Amino acid sequence: MFKLTRIRNCDAETLKAIYEKRWKVEVFHKTLKSNASMAKSPAHTVRTQSNHIFLSIYSAFRLEVLSLKVNLNHFQLRAKIYMAGLKASLGQLRELLAA
Repeated sequence: MFKLTRIRNCDAETLKAIYEKRWKVEVFHKTLKSNASMAKSPAHTVRTQSNHIFLSIYSAFRLEVLSLKVNLNHFQLRAKIYMAGLKASLGQLRELLAA
């Protein structure tokens, strides 16, 4: 990490490059927290907490791969998956009510 004194003494292009890299890390943390539910761990033992953290990071990675493939950001992709799940459950509910 750059020290504040180095940031003060650098030119605009270097400063822009530093903050572009930092922004990618911020987006990754937001994805871990919001889209991969890393903060909502129900785990109490070290092993289950480790598993939850690993799978949260893995799901964030898979979400990134999928978002690059379909050209949507993480939040658009999550909303699209959520809506597809809601439509499927509504269809099943209608089938049950019709029977």
